[in-house]
Amino acid sequence: MAAAVQVLRVSDAAGLRRVHALRFEVFVDEQGVSLGDELDEKDDLPGTVHLLAVADGQDLGTARLLVDGPGRVHVTRVAVRATARGLGLGRALMDETERIALAEHPAGGQVRVELSAQEGATGFYAALGYEIGSDRYLDAGIWHHDAVKTLHR
Repeated sequence: MAAAVQVLRVSDAAGLRRVHALRFEVFVDEQGVSLGDELDEKDDLPGTVHLLAVADGQDLGTARLLVDGPGRVHVTRVAVRATARGLGLGRALMDETERIALAEHPAGGQVRVELSAQEGATGFYAALGYEIGSDRYLDAGIWHHDAVKTLHR
């Protein structure tokens, strides 16, 4: 990849359409998740943050940060286009979600980041310092594990 990756915070309807297009490509088209399971009302909640990883003018990855309460956030809808996997985009997206979480949502100088990791991605999240739960469960027909990490200022 020739150009550096930029992780952008989406702040308008056009940006959200770009986020949705990438999520549909990865979750609906590639992984077979139903459109009803992919779309939810959380995209429009106050405080929801949508990120888009862009390089060479192409949208390559996305992530969503939900605010669960003071000192607690939930990372969801982390997706990287198949042709761009292994290039560090997932790490760049997670670094930015964690930076935003700690800057905007700490309580007592810390924030708990929770996520539901697809089983095939648990190694990725463990390498980022997430504690992976042992219980597995189906979500949208895909095996998942809960994961958590506490960030400190």
